[in-house]
Amino acid sequence: MNQEQFEKMRDGRGFIAALDQSGGSTPKALKNYGIGEDAYSNDEEMFRVVHEMRSRIITSPAFTGDRILAAILFENTMDREIQGKPSGDYLWNVKNVVPIIKIDKGLADEADDVQVMKPMPGLDDLLKRAVDKGFFGTKERSFIVQANEKGVKAIADQQFEVGKQVAAAGLVPILEPEVSIKAPNKAEAEALLKKQLLAGLEAWPSDKYLMFKLTLPEEDNFYSDLVDHPNVVRVVALSGGYSREEANSRLSRNKGVVASFSRALTEGLSAQQSDEEFNNTLDASIQSIFDASNA
Repeated sequence: MNQEQFEKMRDGRGFIAALDQSGGSTPKALKNYGIGEDAYSNDEEMFRVVHEMRSRIITSPAFTGDRILAAILFENTMDREIQGKPSGDYLWNVKNVVPIIKIDKGLADEADDVQVMKPMPGLDDLLKRAVDKGFFGTKERSFIVQANEKGVKAIADQQFEVGKQVAAAGLVPILEPEVSIKAPNKAEAEALLKKQLLAGLEAWPSDKYLMFKLTLPEEDNFYSDLVDHPNVVRVVALSGGYSREEANSRLSRNKGVVASFSRALTEGLSAQQSDEEFNNTLDASIQSIFDASNA
């Protein structure tokens, strides 16, 4: 583990930029950016176009390690270059932003009111490549539709199981058991989840570290037990469909939690903007999320 990256993640001021939309969510991300599906005719072209979008964000003068702790990329981006350098290398050595890789392959069909992660064949190989490319950590997402004790336990068990595999490979996992902001019993689902996460931490290896990426809770500071745990590097929040304004407002009321926003970060950015407009919009977005993360 890179000690400088570890200290930045643990002690630095800022937030995590989530730039990891993969196959299923890419068309929507591009549409929000002003690029319709007629701009590409297959997956390869789509990934090239989305890499151009991400490169524009990452190379912007607004995007630096002064306000951004880390960026989450997906595998396709990890294997590409930005301004002639491997993406992870560019992030860390040019921008002083810690590189993190999304490792899950998407969500399985809903059962017991949750969606666990699909199987991840080849995970050991992906983790080895991530280590070789200088990545610090990983991220894995599953989804809780509503409160269901059996389902929530299945989610937590799987998250910790994969997390241990990641930690054994020398990376720091971010466990992301997202609770739907539309859950009719969201607070109850969060209570079930926290119970399972605290139980998982009891069995976590004492010499390994991890992070959590969680939906902004109904009760402020609800996850403070996780924030304070010695093996937890950071607790970060996803925007989860809230507008940037709402997400920032909720975030600022949760002490010690910082943002890991995706859609809320890129809200307002468009392919049609001039570089000046684009950079100014991104700068304002980054500043607002930085302020809420460090309130």
